[in-house]
Amino acid sequence: MDSITHIALGACMGEAFLDRKLGKKAMLWGALAQSIPDIDFLASFWMNTSSNLLAHRGFTHSFLFVAIIAVFFALIAERWHRPHNISFKRWLLFFGGVIFIHVFIDAFNNYGVGWFEPFSHKRISFQSIYVADPFFSIWPGIAVVMLIITKHSWKQRKKWWMMGLVMSAVYLLYCIFNKTMINGDVKAILKKQNIQYSRYFTTPTPFQNWLWYVVAGNDSGYYIGFRSVFDTKKKIDFEYFPRNDNLLDSVAAHEELQKLKRFSQKFYTVEKWNDTLVFNDLRFGQIMGWHDPKGKFVFHYFLKDSADNKLVVQRGRLEGWDKNAFNLLVKRIKGN
Repeated sequence: MDSITHIALGACMGEAFLDRKLGKKAMLWGALAQSIPDIDFLASFWMNTSSNLLAHRGFTHSFLFVAIIAVFFALIAERWHRPHNISFKRWLLFFGGVIFIHVFIDAFNNYGVGWFEPFSHKRISFQSIYVADPFFSIWPGIAVVMLIITKHSWKQRKKWWMMGLVMSAVYLLYCIFNKTMINGDVKAILKKQNIQYSRYFTTPTPFQNWLWYVVAGNDSGYYIGFRSVFDTKKKIDFEYFPRNDNLLDSVAAHEELQKLKRFSQKFYTVEKWNDTLVFNDLRFGQIMGWHDPKGKFVFHYFLKDSADNKLVVQRGRLEGWDKNAFNLLVKRIKGN
């Protein structure tokens, strides 16, 4: 999830765990602990882009990291607040729980997290909720604002942190339900339309959970389309994209390319733009693909030493967005 959402969730959890012991300081500890796995952003200062893609949400989002950093935080907080009547076990439970929730909910985005690093490089991704979904974030956001502006002695504070945590959890369950329904529809449609595939995935399009991006195919190429939870027709208008592995012959041995392939989990295509090879990671969708089926992929990496590949994961995500584009998205969400 985005950083603001993590901060809000952590603050709500701090209030839930330690409000009677620390007052509003508990919210600060919760926000800090919930944010700490994203310390991996520092790697971008010395790593190249392809290496940083694998480092992000890697070890700092692993269960081992959760265990180590929870003990570290507990030791610091226990000393910092002396004298107090909070047991070390409670400190440990608090920090362990808050940090675990961060790495847990991040697994529901399409980027994937390295739960089992450094023992396994397998990325876990349930692809059930968009990384910045306002319908998930609004509840803890409202709760934190109310907790900040109200007095610690106010009796209604519990209702606010409970709303922030419970409503976001309910929405996540709703997203998982939508994912299950969409997957069932997609499998049936792929069979009906006689589309052969060895792998597929579905993931929400930006900022909501009703319109889903669908990719299915094999090492030759991928069929890409969109499915709304409100669609009634048992059909998807797929666009086919060849993978074009043959274009990589001249750079096949490059370490950079091998890292990109590993990161993409085989969901990639290659294109040639003028004299530049472009590597597309399909998992991050297209730029308004529901309107332009042949649109560029958000994640396009230039396989050229002098090329600018910063912000490659979200390159062009909001390109062309205006009132008309928003209306087109809403229209497509309403169903076919």
